[in-house]
Amino acid sequence: MKQQLILKVNGEEHEVFAEPSKLLRDVLREDLDLMGTKEGCQDGYCGACTDLIDGKAVKSCLVLARQARGKEVTTIEGIANNGRLGPVQQAFVDHFAVQCGFCTPGMILSATALLSENPSPTEMEVKRALIGNLCRCTGYAKIVEAVLAAARIVREGDNPRHD
Repeated sequence: MKQQLILKVNGEEHEVFAEPSKLLRDVLREDLDLMGTKEGCQDGYCGACTDLIDGKAVKSCLVLARQARGKEVTTIEGIANNGRLGPVQQAFVDHFAVQCGFCTPGMILSATALLSENPSPTEMEVKRALIGNLCRCTGYAKIVEAVLAAARIVREGDNPRHD
């Protein structure tokens, strides 16, 4: 039997009706049409479904939608500000850290969570933060470079976004 859920996603409240066993990933994609949350391995291994709950990176394929009640959920669609890319997003573009793009939303959200807790990560700390996000296209060097560049932008409080 479906339950009413009020979820706060990307700063807006949404009312959805979902089975108690429905995953957050599926509510985001199917009910809220937020396709940036990808469906990959379906067992929490690949990180393609990474979103933020109260600022922490989570695999939304492992979270029941009802567990997100009363929490702030952020998807890749919620990272941009007034149509302008956030610092991590822009760094991924500027440092050519995007290939096919399938893993990119999860990588960006994991990096965003890291930088909110640690705006001065070392290369090893970036690698550890991204360990739960798999990319089949790159050697990760450009991704790590982009996260470190975004960290500099976040620390300096200057986001040279492109129009």
